[in-house]
Amino acid sequence: MTDHLNARQARAMTLRAQGFGVRRDSAETDGRALLRCVRRLGALQIDSVNVLCRAHYMPLFSRLGGYDRARLDAFNQGPPSRRRLFEYWSHEASLLPLEDYPLYRFRMQRACEGGGGLWKHLARFAREHPDYLAGALAEIERHGPLSAAELSGAGRSRGNWWGWSHGKSALEALFWCGRVLVAHRRGNFERVYDLPERVVGRLAHEVPAVPEEAQRALVERAMRAMGVATTRDVQRYFRLDGAETRQRLAELAEAGVIAPLRVEGWPDGGWRHVEARAGRHAANATALLAPFDPLMWDRERAARLFDFHYRIEIYTPQAQRRFGYYVLPFLLNGELVARLDLKADRQRSTLRVIAAHPERDQPLVELAAALSDELRRLADFLALREVSIEGSGELDRALHRERSAACHSGPDRW
Repeated sequence: MTDHLNARQARAMTLRAQGFGVRRDSAETDGRALLRCVRRLGALQIDSVNVLCRAHYMPLFSRLGGYDRARLDAFNQGPPSRRRLFEYWSHEASLLPLEDYPLYRFRMQRACEGGGGLWKHLARFAREHPDYLAGALAEIERHGPLSAAELSGAGRSRGNWWGWSHGKSALEALFWCGRVLVAHRRGNFERVYDLPERVVGRLAHEVPAVPEEAQRALVERAMRAMGVATTRDVQRYFRLDGAETRQRLAELAEAGVIAPLRVEGWPDGGWRHVEARAGRHAANATALLAPFDPLMWDRERAARLFDFHYRIEIYTPQAQRRFGYYVLPFLLNGELVARLDLKADRQRSTLRVIAAHPERDQPLVELAAALSDELRRLADFLALREVSIEGSGELDRALHRERSAACHSGPDRW
């Protein structure tokens, strides 16, 4: 039997599956709450852009509200007995639950064989410099955690994107293959690498790679994290192979873990995790979403679910950008209703709202009131004292009016 959902039900199930709808800014947002959220999502994407804050911090803020970022950092360092997260390639470079390490062993093994998503220039470097890779691995084994710059004969990076030093190329290739893992990051976000058994523990590292079992577990995690999804959605969530994804979905359907689904407005059929539910609080969720939030990873899926067409314009020439450099969608009562170009000016301790763009025919008074609360919450999370509205559009003007009203009616929230 095939389930049928309307568009609103599909959104509500998705938001609940993604961890929205819990009480935000709670004193109970401790380390356990953070880990529960990471496990629910399956991965936190890591990105080097720091115009607002590091990408992996934002999804937890969007769902839980303010929390101590040092708690999350602590989970990705220290000995295996204390570590709860590790870094590897998932959707993209990601923070992942430590218990999921065995699920990525097959991908590491494929990378060692020249596949598994390994970038072509790294595969070529590994083929051309096997002795240097072996030497880098031996040096880490002898001396402990090292960065790329600390390797003997590392050389210097050149200016272009792929102009990596020998040390950087070697360690990135070894990282893809799982021969080294990230032990921790330094203040400038520099990766420091160590042997996997010293990062995740010898027992985890020695678990044999069983591709079919790992793929089935990852497909089930993707379905649980999305609630409802097409086959292509599932394949993209953890960047799995298409044919393998289809096979694993068929196995999960036969086992009764997922069920076939039709959703209003979706041209193709999909799937529902049998535990997916539509919760009232999740259906009315409100949050600012980072460009690398799992809800926004798949632009086609976001358009299908929310009728919201989104593109990251970081790599678009400035003159060709429509909305700005680092644009965050705004989720209000379960709908994506606006997008904001934001920047953290840390020297001035100011959250800069460079431009605010409403979606179609939004009631600006209500939108500005809700958005001002979210901006203040974000500024507090980032330890910024001020919020500066800099655009001249209709939503920017509404935010100015909201700020003036707030200043006259009580303590200055801005």
